[in-house]
Amino acid sequence: MKKIIACIVLALLFKLSFATYLLLPMDDAQKNHLKAYGATYWILQHEVEVSWLLNYRGGSFLVKYAKVFQDECNIRGVSCEVIADAQASAILLDIADPEANMDEVKLIKVPKIAVYSPKNKLPWDDAVTLVLSYAEIPYDIVYDEEVLTGLLPKYDWLHMHHEDFTGQYGKFWANYKDADWFKEDQRISEETAHKLGYEKVSQLKLAVVKKIRDFVAGGGYLFAMCSAPDSYDVALAAEGVDICDVMFDGDPMDPQAQQKLDYTQCFAFTNFKISTNPYEYEISNIDVTQTRKVTPQNDFFTLFDFSAKWDPVPSMLCQDHTQIVKGFMGQTTAFDKKLIKSSTLIMGENKSADEARYIHGEYGKGMWTFLGGHDPEDYQHFVYDPPTDLNLYPNSPGYRLILNNVLFPAAKKKKQKT
Repeated sequence: MKKIIACIVLALLFKLSFATYLLLPMDDAQKNHLKAYGATYWILQHEVEVSWLLNYRGGSFLVKYAKVFQDECNIRGVSCEVIADAQASAILLDIADPEANMDEVKLIKVPKIAVYSPKNKLPWDDAVTLVLSYAEIPYDIVYDEEVLTGLLPKYDWLHMHHEDFTGQYGKFWANYKDADWFKEDQRISEETAHKLGYEKVSQLKLAVVKKIRDFVAGGGYLFAMCSAPDSYDVALAAEGVDICDVMFDGDPMDPQAQQKLDYTQCFAFTNFKISTNPYEYEISNIDVTQTRKVTPQNDFFTLFDFSAKWDPVPSMLCQDHTQIVKGFMGQTTAFDKKLIKSSTLIMGENKSADEARYIHGEYGKGMWTFLGGHDPEDYQHFVYDPPTDLNLYPNSPGYRLILNNVLFPAAKKKKQKT
């Protein structure tokens, strides 16, 4: 009888110590980093808490084992490891070591995601919608009417991409003023402005910008890429000032526009100069696309190494399986470091070129993150170029930065350390 009881006890102990956790590694062992974020999001949708292990094997995810989770990872082509409770405890113990630059962050909610994007078809794509679709993370499309009617508070996270909030239609006039898509975009924008009670598109966009600012102030998370970051700050600085020339809004710009800019209204940038040349494909000198001396072969930026325990926010946003990320261009490729506010945190830079690529800050109760460039896996994306096929880039470090931001609002807020 004693032998039987001993065997039963050993069997129970074996069962309890086996297959109790599922680890989604995010180092080079991961077959599909991008879909791993989608699998994690899917697990959160099942109201199950996930641990984000900052700086452990590239920022891996750990969850209590369930066969349905393992099966879903396998279906999505996501690498996962079944580990015993003792092994998971050992990992968490190593992470908790005060000397280790690692930490465990609990993901406890499903972030509700909105993408600011026009309803009319334009001849370029958006890297964020591409990667959200590839990772199978759901999102809603919102634009000017939805923003101005107060829908943003329904969401936790808002993305803006190749957008011009100054009312100058992306400065595409010089090259594309006769293109059907450009004329249609201008027509729809003007109709929308008039419908919502604004004389000019620039006035409509300013109202949108201010609503987005209120969203962030109230605790929302804003992520912007390409031309959206600098055009957003330029629009805030130019409130009440006409910076649009006659071909954009029907009358000349204010000749004193530059002197009237109010940089205190901006999220990230200061002391910049706006581009007053309608033939120049540039909004301001915040962007360094036209002046940088960086070849495609040497275009890389380095992610900063933050303290996971003391700076969990930038640590989450910088999780990757490499610290050096291949650069990529856009209408706004990178930010001139001399024009970045001292309150802005630089998270990624090309130090030799003195340019910032990845920056972050707080506004009110919320936070924002700006990333330079248009598409992390298409070095110089042109108008009319086809969308990037992410099946070819399942381990893209640049696209991982986008998805870090997508999952970030799921994190349980920690009490401030003193």
